Amino acid sequence: MKLSSGFSLAYCTNIHRGDGWEETFEGLKKHALRVRDRVAQGKPFVLGLRLSNRALLELQAPGTRQNFRAWLEKENCVVAGINGFPFGSFHGAPVKDQVFSPDWSEPARLDYTKRLFDLLAELGAADGAGTVSTLPGSFKGFTRNADAQKIIRKNILNCAEHLAQLRDQTGLHMRLALEPEPMGLVENTTETIQLFDLLRDETTRPALVDEFLGVCYDTCHFALQYEEPAEAITRLNQNGAPVVKLHLSSALRLKPTTRALQRLATLQEPVYLHQCIGRRNDGTIERYKDIPDALASSSVQALEEMRVHFHVPLTAQDLSDDLSTTSKHLSDALDVVTRTPGLVRELEIETYTWEVLPDALRSADVVDQIEGEYKWALGELAKRGVRPL
Repeated sequence: MKLSSGFSLAYCTNIHRGDGWEETFEGLKKHALRVRDRVAQGKPFVLGLRLSNRALLELQAPGTRQNFRAWLEKENCVVAGINGFPFGSFHGAPVKDQVFSPDWSEPARLDYTKRLFDLLAELGAADGAGTVSTLPGSFKGFTRNADAQKIIRKNILNCAEHLAQLRDQTGLHMRLALEPEPMGLVENTTETIQLFDLLRDETTRPALVDEFLGVCYDTCHFALQYEEPAEAITRLNQNGAPVVKLHLSSALRLKPTTRALQRLATLQEPVYLHQCIGRRNDGTIERYKDIPDALASSSVQALEEMRVHFHVPLTAQDLSDDLSTTSKHLSDALDVVTRTPGLVRELEIETYTWEVLPDALRSADVVDQIEGEYKWALGELAKRGVRPL
């Protein structure tokens, strides 16, 4: 939905299954329209679209894309941006660190992302702008060497050149929004700024970086870095890595006592990667690739705190006596972006974990959960003077 101060609010449709286009479109018709009718009936409904590479290819079939455009117009829906992070299947089978594959060192990632932008341009990105969010180059566990990292930057700049061409052809100003993630090649504020500096150094056209690249600030991901939103967002904006999209999300938070770790063990599941980042009393950080790695560590209970990359509903505050959430980081980030309207346009709810949530956190119907998150987000925005149009 469109909000005051130039914001839009959407939910990311990566919460629904959809490897191919038919299943993806069915999810939009079955779920997204019901969400629309509950939270924005009679008003334009903004979609945060997610398309796998397979769905994107199938959407190129003759007549299919035109039918989708006609459906959007008929149902009063617009696409603000596209989540281009997951390339392949995202539900029902192990994803884990393969969500980073192919990474930006591989031609398939560049080709896929350019085609997403071509689609967004054809659909007519809302208000003449729009983003495709993407992984932060690669995953640290893939151990890309210096040559591979230079290819990553070259491909990102190639995508920026494509966006410059699309702007000249269509008048639409779209940005590639790099999304830092725990244990990604870029995961925190300092690493993000360093990447943007390298990108400028390695092109004869630094304006490509300034005009067509930005940051998708996921509040779950940055909370795991133990950063404060006011400082992180300000540093990014002031150092040429502007935050252009905000993912509304919360992570798990706990003091790693024996009982808390026992409760955390019950949240292990085989589909998604749940990076764990702990902080010691002296402020130093310990990283674990996934929940089992943290539980197997002999030093984990010496940590002052641990945060876990497990997107929990925005409505959840304390999950139990031992597990809480990083919802304060999300609220503080909303404070920052609503004080400076115009820097961030897209606000997007991104709790994609409905299928793997514990029963106590999972609604019987996914639409009920999404509706609850909209109500929470709209309530928080109203406190800050931002309301639906």
